Amino acid sequence: MDWNLQTAERLTAALRAGEVTSVELTEDAITRIERDDTVINAICVPDFGRALAAARRADRALARGDVRQLLGLPVTVKESYNVAGLPTTWGLKEHVDFIPDEDAVQVSRLKAAGAVVLGKTNVPVGLQDIQTFNEVYGTTNNPWDHSRTPGGSSGGSAAALACGFGALSIGSDLAGSLRTPAHFCGVYAHKPTLGLAAMRGMVAPPSPPLPVEQDLAVVGPMARSARDLTILFDVMVGPDPLTHGLAYDATLPPARHEHLRDFRVLVLEDHPLIPTGSAVRAGVNRVADALVAGGAYIERHSPLLPDLAQAARLYTQLLFSGSAARFPVEKYEELRVRATRLDLDDQSLDAARLRGMALSHRDWIETNSRREPHRHSWRQLFADFDVVVCPITPTAAFGHDHDPNPLERRIDIDGVEYPYFDQLVWAGVATMPGLPASAIPAGRSPAGLPIGVQLIGPMFEDRTPLRLAELLEEAIGGFQPPT
Repeated sequence: MDWNLQTAERLTAALRAGEVTSVELTEDAITRIERDDTVINAICVPDFGRALAAARRADRALARGDVRQLLGLPVTVKESYNVAGLPTTWGLKEHVDFIPDEDAVQVSRLKAAGAVVLGKTNVPVGLQDIQTFNEVYGTTNNPWDHSRTPGGSSGGSAAALACGFGALSIGSDLAGSLRTPAHFCGVYAHKPTLGLAAMRGMVAPPSPPLPVEQDLAVVGPMARSARDLTILFDVMVGPDPLTHGLAYDATLPPARHEHLRDFRVLVLEDHPLIPTGSAVRAGVNRVADALVAGGAYIERHSPLLPDLAQAARLYTQLLFSGSAARFPVEKYEELRVRATRLDLDDQSLDAARLRGMALSHRDWIETNSRREPHRHSWRQLFADFDVVVCPITPTAAFGHDHDPNPLERRIDIDGVEYPYFDQLVWAGVATMPGLPASAIPAGRSPAGLPIGVQLIGPMFEDRTPLRLAELLEEAIGGFQPPT
């Protein structure tokens, strides 16, 4: 049997039943990577020697009756996570020699659960792109069409999963960096509620791995099935043992419902600031049709929905404020001067980006104060609905575009060009208020490219969108390997 594309749940059952060994799974994965990854370039830092040693230890543990969640499963890790003894560069040339001496907390959790780490997956420079390329490790290609991107910044992880390079992977998400690659590559991902999964050791080099709380950013699981997503989520969730973990554990509410017929779902396919491409629209409606067929209650509009345009501008300012926080003083001053020249009536996303990059601390505090009323609006909406279904980006995977100035790039939506970063508004729907969101496959475009949608749930009720993801996988199908 070809084990490489089986689910983690199926592999765990096979390992415990003695149908296969961890060494066999690991050797099969290594063989597949060495055969196929020269074209995809997903695994940028292989660690095969230590993986085989870990697999041998896993087999001995299995023989003793050990039943840890991930015992013996080959997995990959996004390059941005520290792994002791392996380089962490974030795609930055100046840090090619940076090798941390301790694992990130999530890597430690993977290993404690018995996972076998095959290596690290490729990322864009500084994790700041919707594509995956850098001068250190090169370009990662979409497994479905090598002329297109797998997305970013967890593009290497999504491509690895689609190709069968390991059963699971972990990534991170600030602007759709888990969800967009899952959408582009036809796999699953989950952006947890903000602050739910510890991030220590997922830090740009050469910063020390301190337990710093990040704004907007989260770490989360990626998988080839919805059930696997939940299994890995359960391993990752919980506070940092150096800080909040000293005082409490994470105990999450169960999913609101177990059956499709009981879910109340708001389906969105249009955003006021950017059109939705026809292929993505079809994916959203395929999910909506499955919900109706399964007896779920759906609505297409609600007066409780927060103002998406206002939310997108707020998200854009917060996002770009963070991205520009370490710019040189002279660059920041140039941006500040440019921002003062903006027309006060200019409410475009371009203006929001510039205003965000030029925010003073005082201005950031004022901007951030508008987030909580918005978050409260979501609480009111989730009193009437359980999940919101909407796009992740307006299009399927687009062609590689390495223009060094991303602000000059354009995204083509059904033949019309829009500013490249405008496509982030859908990711921001969940990110700005810190809501959980599961990315699921929802069919194929006319060109045969994967299409995904996101299921957004109430804060700290991550199990609700995760459960709906499982039910929709049964209803419409899930991962299919690239053809």
